[in-house]
Amino acid sequence: MHVSIDARLVYYTRAGIAAYTLSLTDALATAFPLERFTLLQDARSREPLIEAANVSIAHTRVPSHHRAEQLLMPWVVRGLGADVFHSPDFIPPLHYRGRSVITIHDLAFLIYPHFMTRDAARYYGSIDRAVRHADQIIAVSQSTKRDLIRMLGTPEEKISVIYEAASPLMGPLDRGEALQQVKALYGLPEEFILFVSTIEPRKNVGGLLRAYSRLRQDYKLTPALVLAGAPGWLSDDVYELVDKLDIRPYTFFLGRVDAPNLRYLYNAARCLVHPAFYEGFGLTPLEAMACGTPVIVSNISSLPEVVGDAGLLVDPQQEQEITVALWRLLTDDALAAELRRKGLQRAGSFSWQRAAELTMDVYRRAAYL
Repeated sequence: MHVSIDARLVYYTRAGIAAYTLSLTDALATAFPLERFTLLQDARSREPLIEAANVSIAHTRVPSHHRAEQLLMPWVVRGLGADVFHSPDFIPPLHYRGRSVITIHDLAFLIYPHFMTRDAARYYGSIDRAVRHADQIIAVSQSTKRDLIRMLGTPEEKISVIYEAASPLMGPLDRGEALQQVKALYGLPEEFILFVSTIEPRKNVGGLLRAYSRLRQDYKLTPALVLAGAPGWLSDDVYELVDKLDIRPYTFFLGRVDAPNLRYLYNAARCLVHPAFYEGFGLTPLEAMACGTPVIVSNISSLPEVVGDAGLLVDPQQEQEITVALWRLLTDDALAAELRRKGLQRAGSFSWQRAAELTMDVYRRAAYL
């Protein structure tokens, strides 16, 4: 079988959907050495994104998330001559008539449209057509599958739930070594709480900041708060809130952090907090658990599905719950040790090899059924 996979988004970022695309393609190439894969990448990325004997690279000058996409991409994809075209970034070329698979990571743009820019809303507005047009759909969680059925009326038999996994780079380190690295890189103190994600309203960063401020004021606990992630849509209010709460001296915005340094951050942190209003999967809590870091996550959408009983669950609308969960983890060493143990075990149950095997089954259904 010959499968083409759209990886143009990787030119702009290595996080989120781009990271999913690269991890999945690498796992597919390893698990299926006799199959053929073509990775479609932006022409401005000259180096091959994946180097494997059964992966070829096709360059295109059609940019991702551009109006020219729908006009030009069908012609580009047809030229690859693949049995199946996989679009990991929601929206495929809708006028392409070959066999296609799409991955739906979440429906946040439908559930929380006020958290999006106008351009983003316009781009993802064609999701209904994309879902109808695709031969098979991969959802990254049961939560996303339920949303697809409930909000778009997608036939259940068309959807396969395939979980992501933490990067193989993520794993436990000696905390002293990790602290030494993050002190040298970022000037961080020894005690800090970690948040890892894009700085945007859907991630509930404002709620986290207010919960952290209460932790300092009411509970007299004074670790720093470290936020690793690029600024996203509508993020200006977050930076204004830091000053309004008078927590600027204790709050560190690191911007996007690459995977090796992110591993140091996870291992050095007292805990990871991820109080998002909605997540299609929730990769950063899984990465933290793979490093042995206790996690606090929202009790909604896919996060309980991913974390199970290996983390503390909070209502993201109740900032006091976030504060209390932080207080518990920071003051109860036995609880932190228990969650560390459970988190490592839980993270080990997710595998990119398993994801690749299930994805190949989807490709075969799309191509031959």
